[in-house]
Amino acid sequence: MSIPQSGGGTIESFSQLAEMMEAGNKPKSDWRIGTEHEKFGWLAGSHKPLPYAGDASISALFEGLAERFGWERVREGGDVIGLQRNGANISLEPGGQFELSGAAVANMHETAAELRNHLEEVAAIADPMGVRFMGIGAAPEWTHDDMPRMPKGRYRLMTDYMGRVGTHGTQMMYRTCTVQVNLDYASEADMVKKLRVALALQPVATALFASSPFFEGKLNGHRSWRSRIWRGLDDSRTGMLPFAFEGDFGFQAYVDWVLDVPMYFVYRDGKYINALGQSFRDFLKGELPALPGELPTLSDWADHMTTVFPEARVKKYIEMRGADCGDEAHINALPAFWVGLMYDQTALDAAWDLVKGFDQETREGLRVAASVSALKGEAGGVKLHDLARAAVALSHAGLAARGLGEERFLAPLVASVASGEVQADRWLRLYQGDWAGSLAPIYAASSL
Repeated sequence: MSIPQSGGGTIESFSQLAEMMEAGNKPKSDWRIGTEHEKFGWLAGSHKPLPYAGDASISALFEGLAERFGWERVREGGDVIGLQRNGANISLEPGGQFELSGAAVANMHETAAELRNHLEEVAAIADPMGVRFMGIGAAPEWTHDDMPRMPKGRYRLMTDYMGRVGTHGTQMMYRTCTVQVNLDYASEADMVKKLRVALALQPVATALFASSPFFEGKLNGHRSWRSRIWRGLDDSRTGMLPFAFEGDFGFQAYVDWVLDVPMYFVYRDGKYINALGQSFRDFLKGELPALPGELPTLSDWADHMTTVFPEARVKKYIEMRGADCGDEAHINALPAFWVGLMYDQTALDAAWDLVKGFDQETREGLRVAASVSALKGEAGGVKLHDLARAAVALSHAGLAARGLGEERFLAPLVASVASGEVQADRWLRLYQGDWAGSLAPIYAASSL
């Protein structure tokens, strides 16, 4: 989840909303890679989730990282809710998932070095406390009541709202983890092509990175339960954005969609003001019930843009959102996969050729099939294994064209394409074999 946005005065014209996205246009020389991943903390002695407070806790971890490694504390209402340093930040998801939002870096080698440094710093503080972390798409055993609550006003509002829309919203908030990458675009036309490819190939990412076949202590019938959860969350703000494939799609069409998504909150003076279900269009007219007579700022709009959760999301960059979290190699493989496809024009054009014939039913069918069956899924006559094989090959070629030796980060995906198996398949085989139906080994097996 995003931290409150800052900067920007009162919105004076409707055109400023699309212009804010247009301001993300960058020449290729300035394109960067921003990787984010979430992980569950757990207590080695009990396998229980890491609490916010106490001797072995998120608070203690924050303090240790700040004191030893120079991170600056971020507070809300006196509580430390995050850390920041040199363009990166560490934040908390609602159930205490520990998230690194990395700095914008130039290549995959810098991404991998940032991740390795982060894991080493976290381990230096966490290990003596008996705290471990696991890279997995959904909590394999914990129930909703097991999860700690973070002292963040945004999450209190969202928890209430999620309980009234959809069926799986609080599962997403408290018991899932993802890995994402943020990538740049050069122009509106470049954004459109990249977003279309990103949406159409998110099912491939879901399949390749599927790591959540267990939930509440049992099999859930899916390779990626995290992906299944997103299909039962809130249809007004999630999904595959079919309008993005219409001929006139661009910045303004995306803005129009976001404007029609019900609001969560307005952030003022360090507090979240409840605006659940209210309209940003009314806010633009000074008619928001939560703040009557007040006009929104550009930071209010930036905040609202963080409350939409499609499979690929646009801000001043494009955010790829379809993958479960995994081990260190998979965390690196996710940005590598998309960089290879998005940052080389030949690869991007070829990726569009792969998917441009898909209709809405096929794209949605592949999304469902990926969550259920990973690489064994198919829809509309398209086999995910074949699509993944082609996409990984294009990504490999795109990375090779960059001439930086980044192709090696695709190794876990190359192996999955060769075998037809992903992490969820391997864990299912262990669960039904060596683990003898016990999930106790999953904690060590998924440790970061």
